[in-house]
Amino acid sequence: MDPALIQTALTLTAALLIGGSAAGAGWYAFAQGRRGSQLKARLAPDAASPTVGGKPKGQTLAPVVGWVRRLGDAQAVRDPNQVSSLRFKLIQAGFPNREAVPIFLGAKLAAMAGAALILVLVVPFSIRQAGGQGPALAAGLLSLVAIMGPERVLAMRRKKRQSEYRDGFPDMLDLLVASVEAGLSLDAAVSRVAEELDRRYPNLSEHMILLTRELRAGRSRKEAWAALADRLGIDEARGLATMLRKSEELGTSLGETLAVYADDMRSKRMLRAEEKALALPAKLTLPLILFIFPCLIGVLMLPAGLRLSEALGAQ
Repeated sequence: MDPALIQTALTLTAALLIGGSAAGAGWYAFAQGRRGSQLKARLAPDAASPTVGGKPKGQTLAPVVGWVRRLGDAQAVRDPNQVSSLRFKLIQAGFPNREAVPIFLGAKLAAMAGAALILVLVVPFSIRQAGGQGPALAAGLLSLVAIMGPERVLAMRRKKRQSEYRDGFPDMLDLLVASVEAGLSLDAAVSRVAEELDRRYPNLSEHMILLTRELRAGRSRKEAWAALADRLGIDEARGLATMLRKSEELGTSLGETLAVYADDMRSKRMLRAEEKALALPAKLTLPLILFIFPCLIGVLMLPAGLRLSEALGAQ
């Protein structure tokens, strides 16, 4: 083996490792900075709204949003059956506004129309040009992203928020139990817990605040908790709503019922943590095979190969 080739391979490997480390460090710094800015914005709710070109951001994007919303309204009128289910999905993903459904449908339709236009423009050019499969393939991938992208983004946001709800639900129940056992009513305890959860679980806190407003507006406790379970979209909230309804119908102690349910939620959270810990070795197998083992083989075998090539060259 040529020593120059081995040296080039080592140099390229080192460059790739250094570049990957730099990219990972940059991404980590960006994520931490973004998280810090979000925390500062959350702790300072009265801060001025962002501006673009001297105008508020909402006013700058208002014409585009209005056009997309009108496009989505036409789509919703043609297919009204999907509006109800889509509205629940958007609420669970963090878009409770009534205009979220037409905006989502309009954005999805606009993305598909844009991808179709790109395909119409690119495919004839690719056919005329020899070896023009690259632009056609890129246009096809763009069309696939336009078709599946909005649904995928919505599903990812729902999954992320539901994960936060599941993590914060046992803490919320513990705070409810402590508040009820301290002498507060359930409605007052909900209002107090919503304030305590604001910094650790802000999304869950928003739903608790909305629950408090519904109860103050005169909505029955059974309907308000059932609506909360629908907005969260997790089994734990549905179980809590059912448990509170049964407790109210049977006249059992609310504090003891909440304490039993909170203990069950803590046990489930511990089981989920143990499940993730047990699944970690299986998940690490592929990264070890793809990234760690090649590096170890290179570190162990390249020096021996270099010495062997030098010895054979000397003979």
